[in-house]
Amino acid sequence: MGELRIRSALVTGANRGIGLGFVQHLLALPNPPEVVFAACRDPKGQRAQELQKLASKHRNLVIVPLEVTDPASIKAAAASVGEHLKGSGLNLLINNAGIAKINSLDTETQKDMSEVYTTNTAAPLLLSQAFLPLLKKAAQERPGSGLSCSKAAIVNISSIAGSIKEMYLWEAAQCASYRCSKAALNMLTRCQSLGYREHGIFCVTLHPGWVQTDMGTAGGHTPPLTVDASIGGMMKVLSSLSEKDTGSFLDWEGNVVPW
Repeated sequence: MGELRIRSALVTGANRGIGLGFVQHLLALPNPPEVVFAACRDPKGQRAQELQKLASKHRNLVIVPLEVTDPASIKAAAASVGEHLKGSGLNLLINNAGIAKINSLDTETQKDMSEVYTTNTAAPLLLSQAFLPLLKKAAQERPGSGLSCSKAAIVNISSIAGSIKEMYLWEAAQCASYRCSKAALNMLTRCQSLGYREHGIFCVTLHPGWVQTDMGTAGGHTPPLTVDASIGGMMKVLSSLSEKDTGSFLDWEGNVVPW
């Protein structure tokens, strides 16, 4: 199994949980990226303290202010990253930022449905559009090589909760808005894999497992998986994927998740 070798990566929702875990693992690679962009809503706030500490120790970590539900903020973040890269491309975009509302089917509201969909589905679409020129540039820097995460890739962090076949943990948490948003994100990934193939951009959607994060424990249960184990698994998966896997829905161990 190869090692992920990239010059640059951007992670959204990078101040805690899975996003922070990705930043930590990218920085700890034997050949870390020249620059890791950690995007979060409030880089100077209380919730970003761990990220600030990391940035003080790693010169290749750049914290980027980003509100994923605000198109103007997305545009500004893309411009800032482009400026920082000074003409080179962005190899890896990890659309990780997400929210959930712990509602039953009977208590779901239009407001919650819209809010969850905007963050979990519309934001990855808009972010991928905004960073597409930089992803294309990264793909052009490695002409001839097949699609892979080491060349240019969009990784959408989804959930098995978005699997229409599985309906995972329905009894424990109905969360219809979250499930619908992730099912839609899975379709977005399929669309991106077809639309961006000609540009040399790999696209995949990953289920990180049920992880011990603020979101994972919100329903009052203790998830079985640590952030470290989940990210370690996903990093191995990302390093092993090739052109045939673009558009796939996989879990943190590389198993195919049914749509």
